[in-house]
Amino acid sequence: MPTPAPHLVDEILEEIFLRLPTPAELARASTACPRFRRIITDRSFLRRHRKRHPPPLLGLVNVDGSFQPAEAPHPSAPLARALADAADFTYSFVPVPSSGIPWHVRDVCDGRVLLEACQVLETLKDMAVCDPLSRRYVLLPPIPTDLAVQEEYPFDIVPILAPIGDDEDDVSFKVICLAIYGSKLTAFVFSSVTQQWCMAASIGWSLLGVHHGPLGPCMLSTYGFCGLSGFDNEGGCFYLASPLLDKLFVLDTQKMEFFTVNHHTGYYVLLKLLPGRILEVLARYDDPHRIQDRIMPGIVVGREGYLEMFSLIGDHSPNGSFDLYHTTQQSNGESSNEWRMKNIIPLPGGHDYFTMSAAEGFLFLGATTKDQVDFDRESGPPLSRTDWDVDYFSLEVKTSEVRKVCTSKGKFFHAEHVHWYFGYPPPLSKPSV
Repeated sequence: MPTPAPHLVDEILEEIFLRLPTPAELARASTACPRFRRIITDRSFLRRHRKRHPPPLLGLVNVDGSFQPAEAPHPSAPLARALADAADFTYSFVPVPSSGIPWHVRDVCDGRVLLEACQVLETLKDMAVCDPLSRRYVLLPPIPTDLAVQEEYPFDIVPILAPIGDDEDDVSFKVICLAIYGSKLTAFVFSSVTQQWCMAASIGWSLLGVHHGPLGPCMLSTYGFCGLSGFDNEGGCFYLASPLLDKLFVLDTQKMEFFTVNHHTGYYVLLKLLPGRILEVLARYDDPHRIQDRIMPGIVVGREGYLEMFSLIGDHSPNGSFDLYHTTQQSNGESSNEWRMKNIIPLPGGHDYFTMSAAEGFLFLGATTKDQVDFDRESGPPLSRTDWDVDYFSLEVKTSEVRKVCTSKGKFFHAEHVHWYFGYPPPLSKPSV
């Protein structure tokens, strides 16, 4: 029997390795012989493997940069612990900006971390993208003033680290900055390939169905651009909710266009009338003027031509329970589409929950135990200023399975302080100098 050609053997081995479900199994296979290692470490193979096997959820990164690994019995706990031991989540390898202002985390995507350094109310900021595992980094040039400051000065510029596209080199990356002006919303994009910023999209608030723009810096957090977002990896869309405006804003990163999703249709209208919305506990326990910047009617993620929204309904009595009401809508941009009820997902008891964000096909929730919320609201500090032991849960959209990820200290309802870390990062370009 003739010996198969070497390239055919490589193709067969590649198909076998593609069926290994975890990075740990790939790593063990790569140590068997040089041939296995060459195939497994090839970038095109790794790209195919990541597309076939979603990256494991390893933990969360707090706004101060600290990493909280997934804890047993979560299946990713061993990998998460290995990452925590090997990576530098102090970011000591990234040079401190000339301003002397320390870095803080603004976003995490594909195992990379977007850092920002700026003073309060400063909009033109120092930014860097880094890989805590390899300790590589790229310092971003500032957005040119003549590009950002046109006929008006932005109230805020909010950076987002965009996922790597299927047709993009995995050593490259993009940073999208949402610039909030009094009259419009604009997206600036930095590409690591061109090393330049460009204005990619801009639209007036009136065309988004908003009758007035931001009223000033004090209103910015209420517009919903503080981490309460979902990303549709298939359609290339960011979904951002604005509690104050009761809107779902969408940025299509393929067409680079803004539009809004109508969520005042179908079953969602009925949800607003149900008792137990999380808004009620905020009204009882905290300053009512700060309610709107921490409440979200649902998190939207795109999956297979549909938008999936999860609305949190709960009973805040000592023995109360919480459920997620799962509704769907076709994601073809038609405002006439109605939200339809899919199912009701019960959540583990003994907690007060709040919705956080969505990524990689997961919805994330934070929760405190009932006894932490049972305090004297007349004499106790407001929730927004209190540190709690927060339990973090993930819900896999595809299976509706709820799992506890970890426990960490945090501010109740401050979801923008947490970013989710998935998988080991692809290579990053050489460090900037």
